[in-house]
Amino acid sequence: MRILIRGIDVNEATKRQLRSKIKHTLGPVWTTRLRCVIKKLEVPRWGNLRRVKPFSEIYGWDRGTPIDRYYVDRFFERHSIYITGDVLEIDTNIYTHRYGHNLKKIHAFDINPECESTIRCDLAHSENILQSEAYDCVLLPCTLSFLRELEPCLRNALRVVKPGGVILANAAALFRLDGEDIDLWRLTPAGWRELLRHIWPDCEVVVEGEGNCLAVVAANLGISLEELKPEELDFRDALFPVVTNIYCRKPGCR
Repeated sequence: MRILIRGIDVNEATKRQLRSKIKHTLGPVWTTRLRCVIKKLEVPRWGNLRRVKPFSEIYGWDRGTPIDRYYVDRFFERHSIYITGDVLEIDTNIYTHRYGHNLKKIHAFDINPECESTIRCDLAHSENILQSEAYDCVLLPCTLSFLRELEPCLRNALRVVKPGGVILANAAALFRLDGEDIDLWRLTPAGWRELLRHIWPDCEVVVEGEGNCLAVVAANLGISLEELKPEELDFRDALFPVVTNIYCRKPGCR
């Protein structure tokens, strides 16, 4: 029999008291486990994943290849048709040579004097160094997170592209920082779309996040891509991007 006293269901009150006693007796860990059993939820088995330090402090380079490079390389491979003619790449010409074809003028630029680039300049202030509308393709691999003056850099990247030319770029997403003072921008794919809508207003821009829950966890633990299966890497979940890939085509014809 259900009894109401001053609008309170005594049965419900009793249930709440019982649940409270169970939680107090079991504690938070076993209460959660009991809840998972009752609701038929999977219980995690941590093993050696229960750790506060990753397996690798250098993104998995010591174990193999960092997981983010899987998505970066696949992006440039998919868009290799645009890496042709006159190409400008930040730092070195690794991706130009790896995925380019019918190449003519090849330049690399960087502000860092230690980099093996052919042009020394700060992209944000490159108006008198990098010629306008000089390149068919500009490559900014794994770069956008580190550009201190982000908006001027993006505007100048578009400035140096010929009409109809293409910019291919990547930005880190849910991935460990590359230092406290140099890794500056971690926008979501939606954030990049919003930013680029204002900076490259008349361009065709496609922004895509790549990754999934497993890839994000593995990447942040320093596990290498060789330790995951292709189907685990290829599964895409927009809520868990390891990398944000950006394609931009400037208006006009080449």
